[in-house]
Amino acid sequence: MNAPMEPGVVRRVKSARVTEPATATWSNCLVIGDEIVMSGMTAHPASRENKLGAYEQTLVVLGKVRDLVEAAGGSVGSIYKLVIYVKDIGDKDEVGRARRDFFRAPYPCSTLVEVSGLVFPELVVEIDAFARLGVDLQRSIQEVVS
Repeated sequence: MNAPMEPGVVRRVKSARVTEPATATWSNCLVIGDEIVMSGMTAHPASRENKLGAYEQTLVVLGKVRDLVEAAGGSVGSIYKLVIYVKDIGDKDEVGRARRDFFRAPYPCSTLVEVSGLVFPELVVEIDAFARLGVDLQRSIQEVVS
């Protein structure tokens, strides 16, 4: 994990495996304090090169999220929340299968919503992921039942 930063410092994080065009008007990943903040991730450009279904697109997207979190100094266990946008709610089972294949229990919190469209027509999934340095769901979960 990275050393603590001075207050107010924001780090812009890049990964060679996650395309961020020079002309982009967004940042793929920023670290603000311990919070890893990411733009919504899609399977583009892999989705243009191959016909990918919801399962495959979800795995590509989760791989990008993992790459950015690791570049920021975290791990897959640092991801604590996902907001998943799908063009067809019927894809929920394939998205869920990809999540089960990618993560281990306890899984990140999650929201799944259907949207009318995404930025490119071949995209069927977009994911917002929330992560925090110093958190590892695999090691620090404490189950509370009331």
